[in-house]
Amino acid sequence: MRVVLFEAEDWEKKACAKLMRLHEVRCTTVPLNISTVDDFKNAEVISPFVASRLDARIIDRLPDLKLIATRSAGYDHIDLAACREHGVAIANVPDYGDATVAEHAFALLLALARNVVESVALTRRGGFSMAGVRGLELRGKVIAVVGTGRIGRRTIEIARGFGMKVLAFDQIQDAAAATRLGFTYGALDEILALADVVTLHVPSSPTTVGLIGEPQFAVMKDGAILINTARGNVVDSEALVRALADGRLRAAGLDVLPQEPLIREEAEIFRQDRAVDTSDLKALVANHVLLRFPNVLVTPHNAYNTDAALARILETTIANIEGFAAGRPVNLVGAT
Repeated sequence: MRVVLFEAEDWEKKACAKLMRLHEVRCTTVPLNISTVDDFKNAEVISPFVASRLDARIIDRLPDLKLIATRSAGYDHIDLAACREHGVAIANVPDYGDATVAEHAFALLLALARNVVESVALTRRGGFSMAGVRGLELRGKVIAVVGTGRIGRRTIEIARGFGMKVLAFDQIQDAAAATRLGFTYGALDEILALADVVTLHVPSSPTTVGLIGEPQFAVMKDGAILINTARGNVVDSEALVRALADGRLRAAGLDVLPQEPLIREEAEIFRQDRAVDTSDLKALVANHVLLRFPNVLVTPHNAYNTDAALARILETTIANIEGFAAGRPVNLVGAT
């Protein structure tokens, strides 16, 4: 099959040697978008990462496309309806980074709770005063884990190791996990009102977009910390700016932001073929404000980025492509 990997790093190109023995494989560092799609119009399989936005216009211009093997767990960057219309299957990597992402969530939390960034900046300037960098002890604090899938459960394990009390919310409750890991489910507003820390581990879906917004910030305990390593659009960024500016939140640690493609390349706004609405511009401005808050740490969608997780991503992606080519597809996400 004719396979194209987008957003491919050098190590990924080398690791694709196994695929190259059986298929015609092309690797490129560029994302797939309306500006690049015509260079790959004969592709039968494409493997994008999250910077490639596969909307109906892209799918329409890939007439031979049979499979999208995204190198991610989430697939909100892919137009599922367009794929169904064209009979294109979608495979993802459902289980690669539960420990990796959960550990990153705690890296953000610890950095905020103990003022790590400010403390390091202070000592690099030659200062060793502890004024202004007093920390927050996690033991005994209440953490609200929103989403109890693989990543959420691993986060709970880590939180329990720190001696935290764990409350959780999920639309589908796992009673066995609650008993095994020692946490309690509650309504979203109920657990937000009690939490010293709120950490988000839900996918992007119609039911989770804006899940944490003005009403939720209003019920949160004053001085709470918000951690988001899930998806940017789960949090209303304008409401988050207001909660931070008003002093209701102590801090926020964000590995994801809404409209990340626009942040990466703001010139996209001015492309003639791109429709940018007011909500896009508001989200972009809110993101810039968040980047400048001293009590906000933003990392560049980096939670998954460890050697072990990346190896699992590529290994599963290769298996997805080979299984599909052999007529034994795996990890399909219901596009057809």
